Amino acid sequence: MGRAFEFRKERKMKRWGKMAKVFTRIGKDIVIAIKSGGTDPATNAKLRAVMQNARAANMPKANIERAIKKAEDKDTADFKEGTFEGYAAHGVAVIIETATDNNQRTVANVRSYFNKTNGTLGTTGSVVFMFEHNCFFKIDKGELDLEELEFELIDHGAEEVFLEEGDEENGTPEQISIYGAFENFGSLQSALEEKGFEIKSSGFDRIPTTTKELSEEQKVDVEKLLAKLDDDEDVQNVFHNMV
Repeated sequence: MGRAFEFRKERKMKRWGKMAKVFTRIGKDIVIAIKSGGTDPATNAKLRAVMQNARAANMPKANIERAIKKAEDKDTADFKEGTFEGYAAHGVAVIIETATDNNQRTVANVRSYFNKTNGTLGTTGSVVFMFEHNCFFKIDKGELDLEELEFELIDHGAEEVFLEEGDEENGTPEQISIYGAFENFGSLQSALEEKGFEIKSSGFDRIPTTTKELSEEQKVDVEKLLAKLDDDEDVQNVFHNMV
């Protein structure tokens, strides 16, 4: 099992929060995907991936249809995607990914969160070098052999293939996670689809190359910033190197 698995297993950040927030963020992803590539999932790989994530999150059909209708409305403003970098309290590196229809508001809000929690909002490139930008895919384990699957996908950019345990209580089967470099998303997506694998979910992750170990008291200080970011509707994802 690789470093991506180990880090994802142990970190305690709140990535999505409550279910309503999950649906809001996926809905925004649908709008962004349609605005950039059209409404047909067959020809829009980005939309195809978002729809898979919507199903994985059990997003109601009505919510999906509402997001699609919103994207088709010419009066709907485009969401601009952005990335912020900085340091939380105690030198914890933080990367924030946003999608907003009002960049001035987003910048002001993110800066205020750092200021109010003894952090520092940095400039572009200030912490991103401390993270690897990866893409990932999840498929059901079934009868698949991990080593054989990794061998099949390595030429398409797969770097780590590992098993994630299922959850019997929630009826979630064992799944295989496949990680590769950010730029290999399209190649891996195409390879998995051509081989007939049903992609359950996919996306992007930022895995820190170095981590920051804090005391429980120090972690509370950092969590104050993470909580503020998590509550902001313009924030899509937050990554950090605290353990």
